[in-house]
Amino acid sequence: MTEILTMALTQLRQNSLPELCAVAFAIAYLLLAVRQQIACWYAAFVSAAIFLYLFRQVGLYMESGLQVFYLAMAVYGWYQWRYAHESNHQNNRGRLRVNIWPVRYHLPALACVGIATVISGALLADTGQRLGYVDSFTTWGSVITTFMVARKVLENWIYWLVIDSVSIYLYLDRELYFTALLFAVYLIIIVFGFVAWLREYRSYSGQHAG
Repeated sequence: MTEILTMALTQLRQNSLPELCAVAFAIAYLLLAVRQQIACWYAAFVSAAIFLYLFRQVGLYMESGLQVFYLAMAVYGWYQWRYAHESNHQNNRGRLRVNIWPVRYHLPALACVGIATVISGALLADTGQRLGYVDSFTTWGSVITTFMVARKVLENWIYWLVIDSVSIYLYLDRELYFTALLFAVYLIIIVFGFVAWLREYRSYSGQHAG
């Protein structure tokens, strides 16, 4: 533990200002997402742009590509939360409401993540990248889950719990200690996010049933 703290302090003195900024915006994104504030997508865009630069520096190629996807999804998510016109997915304030996916949606989503992980992991193994399969899993899992956030699918929080737990190991391996700490904080916020979204879903369902 002492060695990790010493290395983290060294990293802070050398090149961690961009990482700290990315972490700050990423935490802001998640906290705003928990409260379903559309400003979360602005924070997501800035955080993704900074992480794109950082991950390219440390050779996390799949994670770098993921940040490009996040940039696009920040725009898509903002549009969906602001201009959703599907009446069965809106609450009484006209906002896109929290909804759940049936099993028939989850099964192909998980299958796609598994297949994509195996394929891209094998390709990365040929480049000599360390933990290529782990990098691939967190990347493809994040692709599906970010789309779920944009559509306000409740189960996104469960997906993130698994993905972020694995990501901590990946970032520690690359000595991105503040990013690893960010994802540890994510695990706590995820619990509150799930509870908050579940409460709204049940509230709407109860009113609709009544």
